[in-house]
Amino acid sequence: MRALIIGVSGIALVACQAETSAPPAKPALKAETTAAEIIRTPTKTALFGDLHVHTMNSFDAYIFGTRADADAAYRFAKGEPMENGMGATIELGGPALDFYSVTDHGEYMGVVPAMATRGTELSKTETAKSIFGLLATDRRANFLRIGQTVVSGDELEDIYDRSHMDVVWASTVAATEVHNQPGVFTTFAGYEYTAMRQVTDTAAANLHRNVIFKDSAPERLFTTLDSPNPEDLWAWMDEQRADGNAVMAIPHNSNASNGMMFAGSMSADMAALRIRNEPLVEITQLKGTSETHPALSPNDEWSDFEQYDYLIGSRDKSTPEMGSFIRQALARGLGIETATGVNPYQFGVIGSSDTHLGGPSLSEEDFFGKFPHDLDPDNRQSTPPKGADAWPEEYQPPADLISTPQYGASGLAGVWAEANTRQDIFSALQARETFGTSGPRMKVRFFGFTGEAPDPSDADMISQSYARGVPMGGQLDVDSAPTFLAWASRDAGSAPLERLQMIKTWMEGDTPRESVIDIACAEGEPSNERCPAQSTALDLATCTRSGDGAGELRTLWTDPDYAPDETVAYYIRVLEAPKCRWSTWDAVRNGTAPSPILKPTVQDRAWSSAIWVQ
Repeated sequence: MRALIIGVSGIALVACQAETSAPPAKPALKAETTAAEIIRTPTKTALFGDLHVHTMNSFDAYIFGTRADADAAYRFAKGEPMENGMGATIELGGPALDFYSVTDHGEYMGVVPAMATRGTELSKTETAKSIFGLLATDRRANFLRIGQTVVSGDELEDIYDRSHMDVVWASTVAATEVHNQPGVFTTFAGYEYTAMRQVTDTAAANLHRNVIFKDSAPERLFTTLDSPNPEDLWAWMDEQRADGNAVMAIPHNSNASNGMMFAGSMSADMAALRIRNEPLVEITQLKGTSETHPALSPNDEWSDFEQYDYLIGSRDKSTPEMGSFIRQALARGLGIETATGVNPYQFGVIGSSDTHLGGPSLSEEDFFGKFPHDLDPDNRQSTPPKGADAWPEEYQPPADLISTPQYGASGLAGVWAEANTRQDIFSALQARETFGTSGPRMKVRFFGFTGEAPDPSDADMISQSYARGVPMGGQLDVDSAPTFLAWASRDAGSAPLERLQMIKTWMEGDTPRESVIDIACAEGEPSNERCPAQSTALDLATCTRSGDGAGELRTLWTDPDYAPDETVAYYIRVLEAPKCRWSTWDAVRNGTAPSPILKPTVQDRAWSSAIWVQ
């Protein structure tokens, strides 16, 4: 095997000549075990999944070494081990997931593997020869031309083979159908619409969306090579629903959009088009958290959580603008609703991974990254460079290694559904009865009431809450201060809970406003809107923890500062006790000090969807 490694913004470009011969044919997929009896729970069950997963059919995943297909990805989600593309075996952190969607980039779907396979028509194109040919000289620049067309919307004609892309999409849909097991494991056909906006000569702002179909899917996808404008995607989605294909889009990585994801004004028609097609947003994933930023929430002590500082695929820094983050978008939506009568940002939240391996790690202790090369110690920058036993004084990382150290250990989508079926989960997603976590399987529930709320200690508090109030994702019309029931439970395989917080956001003129209030604590009671100091402690030399924390937090809370003429969005956030970040776990196993340039700890968390109060 002859391998060529070329740095691309800290990511290795790998072209293995031994793999240009045609791969052996895979056996036809066979349906999984027949569906189990579907158990329905009227008060609903928390289900966890990932709606942002890339395989070898994404142009960037294949070129960097990923060889897992959709079938392998779905098997991974059910708990089977998988090879990461570079010889390492990876496994899902924790038990099998409940639902999953493979969402490869629609642009050039499956084209790059065909370009690299000797004997295919695509391998004979000039673009393929410039990247995979034996005499190719500047492989990196020629590959980057593919990504540049995704930004511009002007395809590379010699490799823009729509018939091939249709076949690859059909195979993805077939794998999705084979692995769907009602009552056990739910799959959704999906893909990524990879919209970008040029910001500098070397960087673009992120406007990506994942497009998720409920039951049926079209034969041909709409990508940025059809139009790079999201409003054209939404119009196409309207047409899909008219044709019987229920569908939604989920924006992600607004944190890298340079303020472009959530505009401060729009027409009523555009606002209605957007919220009709995008009822959810992705609040967290490998490339950082999009809830808020310290520059925008200076009074939120926990806002500096797994921030990704760069524009996607670039060394250029992003700018923390209001239009980049979800908390400020929730407030902006209220302002747009006042002006137009429609709130384009009345969305729920989920987490997901954006893995480009076919599967997420979900674990700080066993983090294996986004791409195959993320297991390389020098790429991780979590242990001294080149195998040294100590960090050099005033260590500075190589300029071309920016991505891996900035990755968080992933994210998860949570839904409250009556049963594990496509109908139930898709309905929960549309209704925004959803939550996101930064990896652990914490559960959160959130209800709002105009009248008397149930006692949180009552055994039937959830059934009472559905009868008397509205769950997260809903709206309350009130004459006086609303009351909320907030509840969270820990992931038994992760850290205990530390605090439960109420986030309140609204508009004051043209300015988003917010408050962050601790409403329940593992130890003691909140005072002046904050929990007292908690006793859990962490030993960074061993990553062991002392102190108990909480397994569950629940409380009623009434807003003491509610003004009758306000329109407000409320959501809850729950924080675990601090634990070692994945990079510190690397250092502990290596017997060296934690990286001087990376934060040693994280407080993983979960966010509910909002409740809107008018």
